[in-house]
Amino acid sequence: MPPTDAPHAETGDAELSDAELSDAELSDAELWQTALTGRGDGLARIFERHQQRIHRHSIALVPTPDDAKDVVAVTFLEAWRRRTQVRFVDGSLLPWLLVTATHSAQNISRSARRYRDLLERIPLSPAVADPADALDDGPATAALATLSEAHRTVVTLCIIEGLPLADAAAVLRVPLGTVKSRLHAAKRALAARLAPPQSSLHASPPTAPLRIVL
Repeated sequence: MPPTDAPHAETGDAELSDAELSDAELSDAELWQTALTGRGDGLARIFERHQQRIHRHSIALVPTPDDAKDVVAVTFLEAWRRRTQVRFVDGSLLPWLLVTATHSAQNISRSARRYRDLLERIPLSPAVADPADALDDGPATAALATLSEAHRTVVTLCIIEGLPLADAAAVLRVPLGTVKSRLHAAKRALAARLAPPQSSLHASPPTAPLRIVL
């Protein structure tokens, strides 16, 4: 009886086995490939891996917590819509997701401002509190919102998220020097925005209360 042919070992772009698919150490790029080819639950696992980080990133960029949830949804939907164009940095999709979330937050903030402008034209009863009054962005978030989109992106990537400058340059597809110059300009703008008024720097110290000894 002639011997049966042994299965050939696959090399190169071999399909991942079920055991490999369950390996938590798979990179985002490997998980993404399984999603593109319809094998495994790569997209869901990438969502689980990064959705909390994207939400934390977005919460400071939009007016309300609900808007931050919308940013997360839009970011991952955009990733899948552009699934053949997403960019990985050392196998990670996170930098690309952070950039996309920043752009999505900007668009949502613009829409929110348009809605707020419209609502401000409607007189509220004095007995009705405006829910927006309960939300305080804080001086740092307010200052961040005044930056241009390019400067705000490098601040959120390199300062808030701690992404290395080289990785930020890679995902933004700009030279490293451009990231450095944008970051320098953004820091100067934020420092000027957050600096205390000059008058308060030279204010006289409070006078000690006068004590009368009998």
